[in-house]
Amino acid sequence: MAGTSEPVRKERLDRFLFFSRALKSRTLAQKVIETGAIRVNSERTDRSDLKVGAGDVLTMALHGRIVVWRIVDPGTRRGPASEAQGLYEDLSPPVLPKAEQSPFEAAIAPRGDGAGRPTKKQRRETDKLRGGEDE
Repeated sequence: MAGTSEPVRKERLDRFLFFSRALKSRTLAQKVIETGAIRVNSERTDRSDLKVGAGDVLTMALHGRIVVWRIVDPGTRRGPASEAQGLYEDLSPPVLPKAEQSPFEAAIAPRGDGAGRPTKKQRRETDKLRGGEDE
């Protein structure tokens, strides 16, 4: 039977976002969709039951940046991260260099491991060195 092909399988948008590990839960995915932060093929949607399939392009405002994905496979389960990365092709624009960021974004300094406020244990050790704690 030449010319007959298997119909394109589609999945609910909230389930796809959950399966692809874009969001931690379907409930969270539904809330993000309802805010209008997701576009499917350049059209804003607030319907979490919208069916998406291979070839659809999602544009999302997630985690403080714009993420663009082309769906390769809608998936059947929430598997490991390596499996989830095979469900989409990432078309996202690269992160802007610090010189091109807004003043607000540029003001946020990167923090290395161990930087920031001291732990309670470190504070006690500092106090002990200064002689402020009697033992």
